[in-house]
Amino acid sequence: MDVFSDVIASARVGVPKFTRSQRVGRWGNRFGPYPGAGFHVVLQGSCWLIPPAGEPVALSAGDVVFLPHGVQHGMSDSPGRKVSELPPDAGVDNIGEYDEAPDQALLLCGAYRLDRGLAHPFLRSLPEVVHLPAHPGRRSGLDAAVDLLRADLAENRPGAEAAQPALLDLLLVYLLREWLDSESGRSETGWGAALTDPAITAALHQIHRDPARRWTVQELAREAGLSRTVFARRFSALVGQPPLTYLTWWRLSTAARMLRSGNASLASIAHQVGYTSEFAFAAAFKREFGVAPGAYRRQAPERTGAQVLAEA
Repeated sequence: MDVFSDVIASARVGVPKFTRSQRVGRWGNRFGPYPGAGFHVVLQGSCWLIPPAGEPVALSAGDVVFLPHGVQHGMSDSPGRKVSELPPDAGVDNIGEYDEAPDQALLLCGAYRLDRGLAHPFLRSLPEVVHLPAHPGRRSGLDAAVDLLRADLAENRPGAEAAQPALLDLLLVYLLREWLDSESGRSETGWGAALTDPAITAALHQIHRDPARRWTVQELAREAGLSRTVFARRFSALVGQPPLTYLTWWRLSTAARMLRSGNASLASIAHQVGYTSEFAFAAAFKREFGVAPGAYRRQAPERTGAQVLAEA
């Protein structure tokens, strides 16, 4: 897997939850806060996003809003509403025959289930609200994913229960790509810059591809095509951690996912992520997660179950 794929897979749990709703007249709802990452897709019509802070955002057909930290927010027909005065969303799929009247909107609202303890720093670095407008006449990947979702939801053909979660996963990939493309060149530091820097991406790819290898800063610098000093300085500035600190974090996060999802022995997991002894692995794991690997594994079903988005 490439680094960007690992970023997406690092925290996602289960399948996304969503509802469709037809809104007409004067309406508004409050969403969150919740442990997942929320999203809204305006399938038809227009409306307003009422963010937790700042000015309301006008949304039109094809627009996507992503809320990676699950902050409380509102959706409304009017910008002159406060989140606190809006009723909570009922979470009911109430779509019927859609009338394309000017004052109606058709929305897809939902959330991706996340284990925040394993969220990649890239996801944690995203702003509270990511607004990705549609691009009429320019077929971006995100626009194409929205079109596929719209068509599948409208037709209700056989296989919908398999297709729609897959399309929502595709939506997540494309919306993060779109955000990354929009940030390219805007900042010289941070994960937006790191994942578009060829030298740093080359080193990250090696770490993610082979976390068990006994990497040195010199070896990673060679993969990046930079001197050791320049590489270490640039990596720390963009990623926010020195190379070997990030390597340790990735090893332990990889081990946590293996503990959560499989039955491999602790000794096997320790070896696969680069630790020469189970004792050394257990000590490092407890420093990172505050609990021993065996206890983490026993808690895993409870941890992931707690991440389910509560449907009000």
